Amino acid sequence: MKKPSPLKKPVLPRTSPRRSLKRSVTFEYFDPSATTVTVAGTFNQWNPEARPLKPDTGGLWKVTLRLESGIYQYKFVINGQRWEEDPLNLDRIANEHGTFNSVRTIDPAR
Repeated sequence: MKKPSPLKKPVLPRTSPRRSLKRSVTFEYFDPSATTVTVAGTFNQWNPEARPLKPDTGGLWKVTLRLESGIYQYKFVINGQRWEEDPLNLDRIANEHGTFNSVRTIDPAR
């Protein structure tokens, strides 16, 4: 009598690691007199403490974030009090406070 052959595991196709859909995006704000600068926007639920920028010695504040592709509104928060548009970005949209939010569009990763 012939022995039944053992069940073989199915051969699955190899998968490559999932490619990140996030892109590096740098936000910059110049204010040599500021003691803190953060960026708040739709990417962090408008949390003014979530994304602090780091200053260089000349007063330029920077942070690089990894963001999914999409359209984001944001503002800089200076010294925890003053909410400012991005002076380097002319793309903006009116908000419910009678001012404007800066808008950054992140294209899908290629």
